[in-house]
Amino acid sequence: MMAHSSAAQAKKVIPVEPEAVYEARKKFQVRSVSGRFANWRWILVWLTQAAYYGLCWFEWNGRQALLFDIVNRKFYLFGLVLWPQDVIFLTLLLIASAFALFLFTAVAGRLFCGYACPQTVYTEIFMWIEEKIEGGRGARVKLDQAPWSAAKFARKAAKHAAWIAVALWTGFTFVGYFTPVRELWHEAIEVSLGPWETFWVLFYGFATWGNAGFMREQVCKYMCPYARFQSVMFDPDTLIVSYDAERGEPRGSRRAGTDHRAKGLGDCVNCGICVQVCPTGIDIREGLQYECIGCSACIDACDQVMEKVGYPPGLIRYSTENALQEHWGRKEILHHLVRPRILIYTALVAAVFSALVVALAIRVPLKVNVIRDRGTLAREVEGGLVENVFRLQVMNTAEEVRRFSIAVGGLPGIALASEGVVEVGPATARSVSARVRVPPDAGGRGSHPIRFVVKALGHEDVAVSEKASFLLP
Repeated sequence: MMAHSSAAQAKKVIPVEPEAVYEARKKFQVRSVSGRFANWRWILVWLTQAAYYGLCWFEWNGRQALLFDIVNRKFYLFGLVLWPQDVIFLTLLLIASAFALFLFTAVAGRLFCGYACPQTVYTEIFMWIEEKIEGGRGARVKLDQAPWSAAKFARKAAKHAAWIAVALWTGFTFVGYFTPVRELWHEAIEVSLGPWETFWVLFYGFATWGNAGFMREQVCKYMCPYARFQSVMFDPDTLIVSYDAERGEPRGSRRAGTDHRAKGLGDCVNCGICVQVCPTGIDIREGLQYECIGCSACIDACDQVMEKVGYPPGLIRYSTENALQEHWGRKEILHHLVRPRILIYTALVAAVFSALVVALAIRVPLKVNVIRDRGTLAREVEGGLVENVFRLQVMNTAEEVRRFSIAVGGLPGIALASEGVVEVGPATARSVSARVRVPPDAGGRGSHPIRFVVKALGHEDVAVSEKASFLLP
């Protein structure tokens, strides 16, 4: 009987609650805040968006200053015309940007996320539009809780109309960096956009509308990988948004003018405003969290509360883990910012940026590719000479018409039997057939190295030398 009971218990399955891997979003309304850090965020919003929306309309030498012409495989960057062969410059720029991001993060946390990230910038713009149409935080909460009515529908429709207008203009501007924006504008006015332009305007606009209008903090929490590996770049001397728990705890409400220290309370009045202004909805008083984007909205909000209750500011402030523990002042914090990690990142950023600047400075505005004519490897021509045929791709990256001389050397008696001067238009490429001849006794049988030298007439410093192989039968 006991054995039967034990077997029954062994077969009994205890249900296990499944662990959620994604938390359903709980919508919250962010309270607007003013202050020095809020001012800096808006300065960055204006600067980044003025650059983004304006640079595609700026002209340089009669064409668009910034244009990534993928169809013709040319990138125009003000006075530079880059070709696919110049991918090394893009590589250096990306490496330098990555190291710069590491440097800023090691010094002062997620500065990029809090002030210049497109997700932060467009969320800030969309929240500003939302506040102007639907009102402040309290009014928006009441509007969301109210039943649907004509007035509520009108406000919601007006908000989304404004959001969609900004999003579509953002998508149009994005496409304007790949298709000449003035041509794109005329096509849009005439409702004759191509299928790919239409797709990318709508796709980028929809992404902007969805990310900044609906997903907001979800992008930072679940989609952005930077939040996940930021802790690798933090150390106890990294400046981060910090809550001074020693000064603020135990938190609690109190009457105005009362001695909170006598009641055993800290400076935190537990108003919760620091949570209400946080764009990711976290409580900074719980310590550093990966959701914190370092926007410093909680610092502005807390300083205003401290001013109202007559306490000194800085309960929430930029500080470091070591500074809070050791009670350091600003001088000690700045002294500990200069440490081996910062010096290494600074040296790497300086080295890569210097390499990029030097590479661009010594860049020759001429590229030549030499390809052997596969149809004819080697042949005997008049006078018993041996001839090889090559195809030269001459790319003039300057924005003016230039004439180039073609010379060849490397074997005794070698000579060019085709045209020795070629004219190439501005920022274009031209394919040239080059017939090269040598005496039959110029060398033994097989492959022999030769070299083509292409020079710009009137610009002797613009010259390229390319290797090739001459076949003797």
